[in-house]
Amino acid sequence: MRIWAHRGCSQRYPENTVSAFTKASEIKGLTGIELDIQLSKDGHMVVIHDERIDRTTDGTGYVKDYTLAELKRFKIAAGHGKTERIPTIEEVLDILQGKLRDKKLKLNIELKNSIYPYEGMESRIVSLIHGRNLEKSVIYSSFYARSLEKIRLLDPEVELGILDTKCSDCLYKLKGGCGAAAIHPYWRAMDLPSEVLNGYTVRAWMTGHLYPEKPTGTRLDMELLEHQGITDIFLNEPEVYL
Repeated sequence: MRIWAHRGCSQRYPENTVSAFTKASEIKGLTGIELDIQLSKDGHMVVIHDERIDRTTDGTGYVKDYTLAELKRFKIAAGHGKTERIPTIEEVLDILQGKLRDKKLKLNIELKNSIYPYEGMESRIVSLIHGRNLEKSVIYSSFYARSLEKIRLLDPEVELGILDTKCSDCLYKLKGGCGAAAIHPYWRAMDLPSEVLNGYTVRAWMTGHLYPEKPTGTRLDMELLEHQGITDIFLNEPEVYL
């Protein structure tokens, strides 16, 4: 089972922050790190999961309605009186690019564009990744199949993963020609027999137990997940398993 850090180490540190990514990059044996990007009002790529900033910052409203300078004013509580800010993708790459270039780590960039399409985000992120010579270590994913089609046109050699809840819906999108080679279903929605998934990369995602929630003490049965056809899993607490 290949293990990825979901939004960084997102149970012990605030998700999608510099600290969460820094801690994840220090874990030996980690396959990669997953993060989410959206566009600010003035076209900057920022790393945040929700379309609204309400849950993770002290602000309210939609990411798309604020400039980068405005987004940077909002604080993310990090415990013990410490705060962080919404990072740009460039700031995250500055932290990770050494290991990405050395092939010691992979980066899954999810384009959060299934609700708001964010015109031009595909070309911006592909251009940035190529500009840093990181294209061999990056995987792009999205719930929006047309977005992956756009990325494939921009980079025919790119690795793509199609997101959905049910495993069957992921596979349906993949076979529809979005260009993906991997499927990214919810780990509790593996509704196809493992033999159907033979030969596919299946990166399952999870929810819950995000910072500042305390560890539950329970552990996943990795062998059972493998029997279901899952090859990779995005975990909020990868450090517990590696």
